Amino acid sequence: PPYAEGVGDRENLCLKPEEIALLHRLRPHCEKLIVILFSGRPLLINEALPLADAFLAAWLPGTEGDGITDVLFGDYPFTGKLSFFWPQTHEQIPLTTLHESGTAPLFPLGYGLT
Repeated sequence: PPYAEGVGDRENLCLKPEEIALLHRLRPHCEKLIVILFSGRPLLINEALPLADAFLAAWLPGTEGDGITDVLFGDYPFTGKLSFFWPQTHEQIPLTTLHESGTAPLFPLGYGLT
C-alpha cells in the first residue's frame, strides 16, 4: 500500500500477513515467481525470500518503471548494488544500530549484481 512520511510511518517494517499469504497462494501456480518490492525503504523480507525465485527491490521508480520491464524481459541485464546494509531484524533499525547489534545484516553493503 502507498505511504508517505508522517501518516505512513509504521513501527513494524515486516511485510504484512496478507502479502505473505498472497505469495503462498501464488507459489504453486508459478514456474518462476518473481517478487517486485515497491518501497521507499528497506522492509523486513526474510519470510518472503524463500517463496520467490527472484526478489527485486524496485524502490519507487515513478515514471521510470519501464526499466523494470526492460530487465524482466531480458532487454537489459540486471545490475545494481546496495549502498547500505539491508536489515534482517527490527533490532537493526535504524541502520545506524546495525553495527551495535552484533548480528549480520540480511544483505551486506555492496550486495547485488554487476
